[in-house]
Amino acid sequence: MSMQIELRLLPEAAADTDAIKAEAARQLQIPVQKISEIKIIRKSLDARKQPVVFLLKAEVYLHPEKAEKDLRTFSFQKVSEANTCHIIGMGPAGIYAALQLLERGIKPIILERGKPARERIKDLSLIHRNLYINPESNYCFGEGGAGTYSDGKLYTRSTKRGDIKKVLDVFIEHGADERIGYEAHPHIGTNKLPRIIENMRQTIIEHGGEVHFNTKLTDVVIDNGTIKRLIAGDGKTFAVQQVILATGHSARDIFELLHRHHITIEAKPFALGVRVEHPQELIDTIQYKCERGKFLPAASYSLVTQAFGRGVFSFCMCPGGVICPAATNAGETVVNGWSSSQRNGPFANSGLVVAVNPENWKHLSAHGVLAALEFQKQVEQKTFAATGSIVAPTQRMEDYIQQKHSTQLPRTSYQPGLTSYNLSEILPAFIDESLRAALIDFGKKMPKYRTNEAILVGVESRTSSPVRIPRSKETLRHPEIKNLLPCGEGAGYAGGIVSAAMDGMACANAV
Repeated sequence: MSMQIELRLLPEAAADTDAIKAEAARQLQIPVQKISEIKIIRKSLDARKQPVVFLLKAEVYLHPEKAEKDLRTFSFQKVSEANTCHIIGMGPAGIYAALQLLERGIKPIILERGKPARERIKDLSLIHRNLYINPESNYCFGEGGAGTYSDGKLYTRSTKRGDIKKVLDVFIEHGADERIGYEAHPHIGTNKLPRIIENMRQTIIEHGGEVHFNTKLTDVVIDNGTIKRLIAGDGKTFAVQQVILATGHSARDIFELLHRHHITIEAKPFALGVRVEHPQELIDTIQYKCERGKFLPAASYSLVTQAFGRGVFSFCMCPGGVICPAATNAGETVVNGWSSSQRNGPFANSGLVVAVNPENWKHLSAHGVLAALEFQKQVEQKTFAATGSIVAPTQRMEDYIQQKHSTQLPRTSYQPGLTSYNLSEILPAFIDESLRAALIDFGKKMPKYRTNEAILVGVESRTSSPVRIPRSKETLRHPEIKNLLPCGEGAGYAGGIVSAAMDGMACANAV
């Protein structure tokens, strides 16, 4: 016999299996010895009032019954001799597309411009140490895509777009902690993702799929509305049957390639702003209204407002995290954020971005469908020019609101370094005024959030793709190219690891 119950537990009790069992017995009014097992179905944190508690939904099993072990079965087939589908890009959309193709008996052949996950680490260290960006191997490009070294957040609001449980189960099957299956805001951590991604690659290869690293798509051969061949920068060519294009939001050369071949693409709204960094202890105090202690996780936040008729919102919030340099070419400054699995760093950072809409890039109409991309690029280049390197222009929050120069800057997690700079001289005027108004509003919503202990670091510009590649809702194929399936964030159909993974699976099923 089993039954589902909901429990409210103090943090120290929620971390103790015996305490959970004791509370379940108390609530069910039975001796604790009658409980054979408790299976957690859902776990979330409620910090709206004191005391802070965890909310658990649990399945309680009474003797002699026990929970059946979750058997995650994936029917990966041997596909060495099967029909093929080429996948461009090995981020979450590409990886999950490949795994789904294995289940459908189709051979995935992945072309990835960057390096294997562990080899990327050397190139990331060069960014921090020598301020040098390898345009093919960086925080955005390489095995696992931007997600590998940008946190591994698995929370999504796209709950109706696919099988979220399967996405999480695949991660668990390949080495992720089983807690991601029931936590309200699951998170793997940059320190653990590379090994998991490598395990996924091994599954693909063991079943007959192919992975080609350092293989950048540079051209395509099209005949009668069908891609016949892919041409890579190293001289390799690939005859193709089907192509899933999953190159991520920063592969600007792919957008330019499609445009050069007169394949329809569209400019698309996106968002741009800054990274804001607070001491994590301050965010903990604001959110928990008490000392965090060892049983509570580093606190996070989510903020949104309207300023001058446009949306301003926090994005990719990283508790206990690090601000990282996320540009993909020389002459650009771009920042992003990540956290380790423990989220135990001294700082909290988050994107703070403003909606950018078609009226904002009208002055770039000469660039046609690439006008939004050009807008993004120009802001990144202007930010780089402010310091002459990826040392980031930075201002204390209150100084920014008051439009004052910051004479000193606090410690930061951003390793390339900071330079005090008036961000109003970099940001487009509509973004500048919207951010300032939003910070004033956020200071009212979260007392103490508005503080000169916090800094704003420029610029956060890669929130989503500034280009959409159209596709049929029914077939997921491009309306002009019969065997091309635009996929994931780069095509404009996802926003984060889980939604990209679900889109990859959907495209594989369409193949």
